[in-house]
Amino acid sequence: MKKTIRILSLNMDILAEIDNYESMFFNRSWSDIGTIELRINRHIKYANTLLKNNLILIGANWNKVFIIKHREIELDEGGKVTENWIIKGYSLKSIVAQRITIPSEHIAYDKKSGSMETIMKHYVNQNIVNPSNPSRKIPQLVIAPDKQRGLHGSYSSRFKNLADEISTLSLVSGLGWDVILDLQNKRWIFDVIEERHLTVGQSINPPVIFSPQFESLKSLHYTQSELNYKNLAIVAGQGEGAERRIIEVGDHTSTDRHEVFIDARDIAEIDENQQIISQEHIIEALIDRGKQQLKEFMQEEYLEGQILTNSPFKYQMDYDLGDVITIQNSDWHISMDAQITDIKEIYENTGFSIEATFGNNRPTFIQKIKQEFNQISGEVRK
Repeated sequence: MKKTIRILSLNMDILAEIDNYESMFFNRSWSDIGTIELRINRHIKYANTLLKNNLILIGANWNKVFIIKHREIELDEGGKVTENWIIKGYSLKSIVAQRITIPSEHIAYDKKSGSMETIMKHYVNQNIVNPSNPSRKIPQLVIAPDKQRGLHGSYSSRFKNLADEISTLSLVSGLGWDVILDLQNKRWIFDVIEERHLTVGQSINPPVIFSPQFESLKSLHYTQSELNYKNLAIVAGQGEGAERRIIEVGDHTSTDRHEVFIDARDIAEIDENQQIISQEHIIEALIDRGKQQLKEFMQEEYLEGQILTNSPFKYQMDYDLGDVITIQNSDWHISMDAQITDIKEIYENTGFSIEATFGNNRPTFIQKIKQEFNQISGEVRK
């Protein structure tokens, strides 16, 4: 059964409702930005509303909203019947990716301490909602009240893509994030989301077990890899050469030790009032940076699978994106508690299906390039 979609202008005026498209699939991500692809015959009523920067709202799901960023069409010997638009876009979260983190005037780095939720919302507020430069403001975006969820820590940023920074903080904290449509008030709401624990080892919520043996999984792909794994950080703060402040984060030894260098020269040793920061606080900040960066190099263990649509567990009722569930396959001797980090919904003429990623996402080529780039030393050779 196909899902009705509504097309909205950027000002959130409803332009059309469509349910006779050829196919549609979209991806929802806990830490990153989701995507959508829609195929529709150009002669269908309201197909002409699928224009760049218009919004696609899936049913009445305010957290399933996408911005059109790409259109293409081709004509073949099939004529009008096969004259289909291919529409692609990003989730509404992508609005955050349109900004970089710019520190306030006369400050080298924008630093924030507090809960992970507080830090995430601070950077969105500083760079989109209430920036010092009014031309950077996106008036449709507001921030939900800060509930100070997540671990406490500190973070600093300077001229980094805002969405990348929020995604990093999400991975470090385990908190998800989203931009949700508030159609009634014609605004977008940035908020942080907490996971639900639905594993067999807890007794608060009804457990969810995905397993071929329980007829809840159609297919399953398991990966365990150390190709991208690091577990000990050599963190370098300020100073030059032999005088540079260096600390280690981690205590692994011998063949179990996988080192990575982290340039943390941006961690200040003098505050905004030109007062010397205590060595204790400097070391604490360097340790925090090492722990944060190591999160990007965790041992990769994840499963990808197609969930049976007639599974005993109902999507968005019994489980949803971000929930921690149990995966079992007795034939492979695998039992794993993992978070649902990505969900792909597919709507075609042949029916509806769901694909999910459980656990750490498979790093893309671009992500690996970014990780390698972030390892580049800031040492000055003399």
